[in-house]
Amino acid sequence: MLQHELATLLAFRRYFASKSDCSACPLKDKCCPGQPARTIARHIHEAARDIARRLAGTEEYAEASRRRKKVEMLFAHLKRILRLDRLRLTGPNGARDEFHLAATAQNLRKMAKLIPMPPVTA
Repeated sequence: MLQHELATLLAFRRYFASKSDCSACPLKDKCCPGQPARTIARHIHEAARDIARRLAGTEEYAEASRRRKKVEMLFAHLKRILRLDRLRLTGPNGARDEFHLAATAQNLRKMAKLIPMPPVTA
């Protein structure tokens, strides 16, 4: 936990305004009340975050979201219905192997639906 908190603190850069700039500003009371100058914390990857925010409103993003949701729903279905919830493969190839096993199970289910059922005789 401590390592995560330290990494979070290191991921931000602090920028300090000069006291003379802040004291001359008419918005100081709203901007930084009770402080001599304004401090701004900016994430080191803020430029990448800005790009992601701009892309979030595009049609391509919406399409990618829909496709991701479909895949997530398939995996949720597999884990819940086919009892693959206990499948926890670890190691460098574990996620890939888990994905291939789940995709194989899903494809087998779809193929089984295509096989015609024999007529029921009573």
